[in-house]
Amino acid sequence: MRLKLNPNTNYIEFVLLAATLMALNAVAIDIMLPALPEIAISLGAIGDNQQQLVITYYLIGFGLSQLFYGPLSDAIGRRNTAFIGILIFFVPVALASFVTDFNSLLALRLVQGLGAGASRVIAFAVVRDVFEGKKLAKTMSLIVMVFMAMPIIAPSLGQVLILFLPWQSVFAFMAIMAVIALVWVFLRLPETLSIENTRAFRPKIILEGFRIVFTTPSSLLFGWAQALLLGAIIGFLGTSPQIYLEIYDLGPIYPLMIALTASNLAVASFVNSRLVDRYSVEKVAFAASATFAILGAVWLTFSLTMGVLPLWLLVLLHQPLNFCFGLAGVNQNSLAMMPMKRVAGTAASVLGFISSAGGAVIGAIIGSFYNDTVAPIAAGFMIVGILSCLASLWGAKLKPAMPQPTSVPVK
Repeated sequence: MRLKLNPNTNYIEFVLLAATLMALNAVAIDIMLPALPEIAISLGAIGDNQQQLVITYYLIGFGLSQLFYGPLSDAIGRRNTAFIGILIFFVPVALASFVTDFNSLLALRLVQGLGAGASRVIAFAVVRDVFEGKKLAKTMSLIVMVFMAMPIIAPSLGQVLILFLPWQSVFAFMAIMAVIALVWVFLRLPETLSIENTRAFRPKIILEGFRIVFTTPSSLLFGWAQALLLGAIIGFLGTSPQIYLEIYDLGPIYPLMIALTASNLAVASFVNSRLVDRYSVEKVAFAASATFAILGAVWLTFSLTMGVLPLWLLVLLHQPLNFCFGLAGVNQNSLAMMPMKRVAGTAASVLGFISSAGGAVIGAIIGSFYNDTVAPIAAGFMIVGILSCLASLWGAKLKPAMPQPTSVPVK
């Protein structure tokens, strides 16, 4: 069957489809946030910080699975790999409504993450299959901008669902999203993996693909630069119910704060799609990560001197950091993928693992220091900002020269 969608001529639909694949991961995290306290009470979680594990376990599975899906997609194609991942994502979502203890839910969240890893790998791999250079960075910015609609909507939707329905309803919504993504991929996603870039799914070939990625220092540095910043964002998100619901007692307004965070990321992605037309991707990534570090230091200073910050000041200090991450993260990922044309799937898997699993661990470490003030979180933002800035600078110095074409034919 000849599929009609062509990324070069049906560019908008291609962006929307890739954004939908990425949104599976976003909805699996953000729709859960308002429900975490109720889930923890219902399933007998011990300690307030335990509820953060619902996010952490998912992210660990999400990161680990990408190491498998990348080589698999280089062998059997992007479409088939997407089918497998979405189906694995769907099964624990369907079973979650029947769990009666917290540990069982954590196990299902781990499996759900194992399925979701395919969506990220495929979204990045198909873009890298088709586009080069600045066009790659610009397309990724637009995809992130569109997909950020889900983090804006999901927390409010989660709040509405738990107001009128049991917490299991958030998993029902995830199931609906999975079905939509599966049907859309089946009907419209073209196979972007070219014959010359197909790699056998054999240990020797897989290890060779990993060797290519791990012997490209610039890609690893940019991958870790993104993971560091993502870790800070995850650390704040994981503690956000405690910050906004316990310290500031926002109640139903809490999802609006998460939506504000997502809005900043979406705006940053749109701004970035314009910036990369005027400035190099490397310069934007470095400037954004450097600003992230500076703003983190300012936030930490206010937190140490004032203790509990007024809500308006917390928002004023925290939200610009999300904007900086929106600029830095997408460019760092694009820079990491640029040298990886031959092994786009494997590269997406390794870099996805570094970003997701590394970010989850860093976020868990930052969140574990939460002590009823945001000072430890602010310190985490400052530290990872400095490290990300240094990694971006070093990666830019080591980045290999890239070809000039902006797009390639698709089957």
